[in-house]
Amino acid sequence: MKFHFFSMISRMKYINRWGLMRNTKAENLSEHSLETAVIAQALALIGKKRLNKNIDENKVAAVALYHDASEIITGDLPTPIKYNSPEIRDSYKEIELSASKRLLSSLPDDLRGFYSELLLNEDREIERYVKAADKISAIIKCIEEKKSGNREFLSAEKTLREAVKNMNMEEAEIFTEEFLPSFELSLDEQNI
Repeated sequence: MKFHFFSMISRMKYINRWGLMRNTKAENLSEHSLETAVIAQALALIGKKRLNKNIDENKVAAVALYHDASEIITGDLPTPIKYNSPEIRDSYKEIELSASKRLLSSLPDDLRGFYSELLLNEDREIERYVKAADKISAIIKCIEEKKSGNREFLSAEKTLREAVKNMNMEEAEIFTEEFLPSFELSLDEQNI
């Protein structure tokens, strides 16, 4: 029997984000997912090492890696539409769940359980790390666009920074203070 899960996951590179915004550089779902996973793992590690939280940073990274996998099937619905009303938000969550289950059905039985834990994550603490990392990744996109002279993302950056702040998540605050400023700098300015 042939299984299509990994060929479908490979299609993340064809799903562009920020569809309603003028971009100086397109960002695809594959790029975003990797960046979100790296940030989520860092947030969890900050929580573990500095705040003595009991969190598995590698599980957080793995969940983050697949956090938008359903968009391979659904496409990327822009945030202003997705969250326009509770009815649309809830309906879209159902659509995303259905798409994730469809992806999982393209795996053999012996692997499905493992990937099910990642695509259908029910751990609210892990979800919190992934959500914060997702927003921080979006802030980075806004910074990159701003550095390229694109003012289209200024309002989004302000909104996203406020959303991260309102999460009241110490790990996100630490990351924002210690690591986010570097994204404003050029390679030469970073002096590595």
